[in-house]
Amino acid sequence: MASSYRPLPRIKAPLAGLTTLGVLVGAWLMADGVRAQAQPPRPPAASERADAAGGTIEAMPASRPVRIRIPAIQVEAPIIGLGLLPDGSLDVPPGDLPQLAGWFQDGTSPGAAGTAVTAGHLDSATGPAVFYKLGALRTGHKVEVDREDGRTAVFTVDRVELVPGEAFPDARVYGQSERPELRVITCGGAYSRSTGTYQGNTVVYARLTGTK
Repeated sequence: MASSYRPLPRIKAPLAGLTTLGVLVGAWLMADGVRAQAQPPRPPAASERADAAGGTIEAMPASRPVRIRIPAIQVEAPIIGLGLLPDGSLDVPPGDLPQLAGWFQDGTSPGAAGTAVTAGHLDSATGPAVFYKLGALRTGHKVEVDREDGRTAVFTVDRVELVPGEAFPDARVYGQSERPELRVITCGGAYSRSTGTYQGNTVVYARLTGTK
């Protein structure tokens, strides 16, 4: 059974050096028959969530990302560039290639000063996708991004949260930062069989703490 796709409402926020931008966070889906087998892990409740406010290292020069690794949840995936759709929303990786991650290529590159944005599918018509276990990440876990210049940006997770689609914190997620930061986004929350969508998004906030 093929998966379907319904976007959440458009979100306008400063993103990666652009003044304003309509950015869409997608509700990525999978077929009911596959989804019924298991529930993806969820971030901790707000009262249990630990936020870190540590420092970062010096920002790296801009360079296109080519691969993302998240050892704690066994993620190792190629990264493709994502642009904007005609309505100004952020595109998503192809639905028939659910193990790819995407990066907003007109914005900050991972490791450079600012907020780099990556996104990927939670699941697909054939099973779990690249960020199926994203909700299992916790403060202190590492996210590594290999870059075209041969270097690797190492990020430390500060925060993981599940946010409802109708209250997506666009300024917090997409807002420009003076230090090098990374966001990793997928869909999450309750799944509605009537609409065929997830009702929220899992967002990982991380900061640059090392290079290789």
